[in-house]
Amino acid sequence: MPSSQRQVSGVVTRLSARASPYNNAVTLFEAGNADQPSTSLSSSPKPSKRIKLEVESGPSSISDCTRSESPRKTSPTLKLEEMVSEEDASSPVKIKSPKKPKPIQRSLDTPHITPSRWKEVYDSIKEMRTQMVAPVDTMGCEQAQHKEKDPKNRRFAILVSLMLSSQTKDEVTDAAVDKLRAAVGGTLSVAAIISADESTISDAIAKVGFWRRKTGYIKKAAIRLRDEFDSDVPKTVDELCSLTGVGPKMAFLTLQVAWNLNHGIGVDVHVHRITNRLGWHQPPTKKPEETRLNLQSWLPLELHRDINHMLVGFGQTICVAVGPKCDSCTLSTKGLCPSANTKPPKSPKKRKRQPSADLERESGPKIDIAIES
Repeated sequence: MPSSQRQVSGVVTRLSARASPYNNAVTLFEAGNADQPSTSLSSSPKPSKRIKLEVESGPSSISDCTRSESPRKTSPTLKLEEMVSEEDASSPVKIKSPKKPKPIQRSLDTPHITPSRWKEVYDSIKEMRTQMVAPVDTMGCEQAQHKEKDPKNRRFAILVSLMLSSQTKDEVTDAAVDKLRAAVGGTLSVAAIISADESTISDAIAKVGFWRRKTGYIKKAAIRLRDEFDSDVPKTVDELCSLTGVGPKMAFLTLQVAWNLNHGIGVDVHVHRITNRLGWHQPPTKKPEETRLNLQSWLPLELHRDINHMLVGFGQTICVAVGPKCDSCTLSTKGLCPSANTKPPKSPKKRKRQPSADLERESGPKIDIAIES
């Protein structure tokens, strides 16, 4: 019997030979019945899925050899093998470093046009502010530092107060800062926040807006300050904005209050709303950052620090978001506010009550009463 055939249990088994699709010098043998046609040695069928899986799981010594000698234009499997061969399995996994945040824009390429009579408006609001006490005067971020003795803790308390103030009234923020200070041991420091459980922080600030999110922000910021800034508040806007949960408004105000550095205007909802009502932006701005860049382009530098505190108090007391008190504002009487409501409030019309049909039905017969002369 030829060597390519064997007798197994009365069945003739033929070993068919074919060339390896990966190396012509390697011959593969497959078992088949004698009555089945022999596979041509020159044919190279597509490799099975099993071969692909073996290649993906790890290169063997044979596959390494065949991979180096096989041409590049045979089958899709070879392309996969070539890709695997280009990557060293023993090389360490490369982890992409986080993208650096873009630097905060400081100025406009083309300055905004200076509004007419802006100085009269500014001085009038400043005069009105001297006659009122707003929540920002007694419970703003500047007040958070007064209960701390260590300079680092004072600066950190200012930053925490500003992080909590987003979408929250000053009176709620002030109470949350005091409660958080008591919850972490009486001192609002970086180390105290890191040591405290997140549940402790959450319970203390539960009344501020987005308290769950701010809990994580404060915790992450404290860890960054410890690891990268010697447990102190940074002195640049870009470094402050690199902290999770800190935006340009908070950064500029932190520098002004904590470090006495006047690097820009802190624009919140009050400054954004009031300056647009005054017509200082043409066209009107849609985002606080647009408002900040416009104001910084024409407002004198020495006023950048004071305008936030002045307009926030003005917005909390007179130029409120809904139903501004234009009758108590001197800007409306001087004709300095294009958005002033000078029309007297309309008195509500009294509606005449019409007797219902049921009452007429229940009133009974009509009785005429006359007085004799």
